[in-house]
Amino acid sequence: MKFTCTKNNFNNGINIALKAVPGKTTMPILECVVIEAKDEMIKMTTNDMQLGIETKIPAQIQEEGIILVNAKMISEIVRRLPDEDVNFEVDENNNILLFCGKSKFNISGINHEEFPMLPQIHVENKIVISEFTLKEMIRQTIFSISDNESNKILTGELFEINGDEFKIASLDLVRVSIRKVQLKENYEHIKVVIPGKTLNEISKILTGGTEDELTISFSRNHVLFEFGDTMVISRLIEGNFYNIEQMLKNNYETKVKVNKRELYGCIDRATLLLREAEKKPVILNIKDNEIKMEMNTKIGSMDEEVTAEKEGKDLTIAFNPKYIIDVLKVIDDEEVYLYLFNSNAPCFIKNNEESYIYLILPVNMN
Repeated sequence: MKFTCTKNNFNNGINIALKAVPGKTTMPILECVVIEAKDEMIKMTTNDMQLGIETKIPAQIQEEGIILVNAKMISEIVRRLPDEDVNFEVDENNNILLFCGKSKFNISGINHEEFPMLPQIHVENKIVISEFTLKEMIRQTIFSISDNESNKILTGELFEINGDEFKIASLDLVRVSIRKVQLKENYEHIKVVIPGKTLNEISKILTGGTEDELTISFSRNHVLFEFGDTMVISRLIEGNFYNIEQMLKNNYETKVKVNKRELYGCIDRATLLLREAEKKPVILNIKDNEIKMEMNTKIGSMDEEVTAEKEGKDLTIAFNPKYIIDVLKVIDDEEVYLYLFNSNAPCFIKNNEESYIYLILPVNMN
């Protein structure tokens, strides 16, 4: 096996492949990347048994072949090489010779036959969506997945397609995030739960171009993302997702319109009084044409007013400030709308089209 490619291409390819290399594993072979030279392309494959990645880079191939090597080691070597072409050779004993400028490495490779290659899946349904749209939808919902592995279904996100409507939803039992978009075509009904880890890695890999499209294919147990020269395959999470439609109420007693940046800034300043791990709520007193915010902690107290437009009853309600900040960070609108019923009922933050809906449970003001 022998090929030459640019350091930049090699580095980009291995960085993508690394996202499916486990941090800790009882199977050392999963810490490796399969490097295959064929058809003027280098294919790199990694697999942690839940998430698998295959990506390709262009190269000048003098001799086709395939080898297995520790992924993090080869990544660190390539990252530190000078900005010149990388020459990669493998001898009959699986020894890897790597030349770049005046640098030369001789490292041990492994026979690839023991590596668990990516599964072949039987595609039942697929959709096409822009990279920008998917990247944004993940960004605007991923923060409210649960990290509690004892309730596996909540560690993923619901992907649901009905006709031309595509919905992503996540929840951690104290908040719900929903994002909806209209697709260019109508599709059969699809409802699956994809691991949050998979979507986090997908979001990092995607360039987010508005003109770049990707295909998402679904099988009984897997989901496959294909874009550019990269393919990401992941297991689905089994089980039924929570019926989030039951949580969405249209009745409210108080509706508030407020500048997002001003509201965010006020709550963010309030958190300066919080010690690490201290759980103190921010109290919102909604009255007339303002929201007065209060925070009382062991360090001190603060209060600040934000101008708002209110419809309905006055209301006092308290929230974990982090939950509101998480939502405000991902909303791009200049103004946000809060819908409230009473001090013990959830707050809804949504736009008129309901292309995004966020539900946040209040906390006890005492």
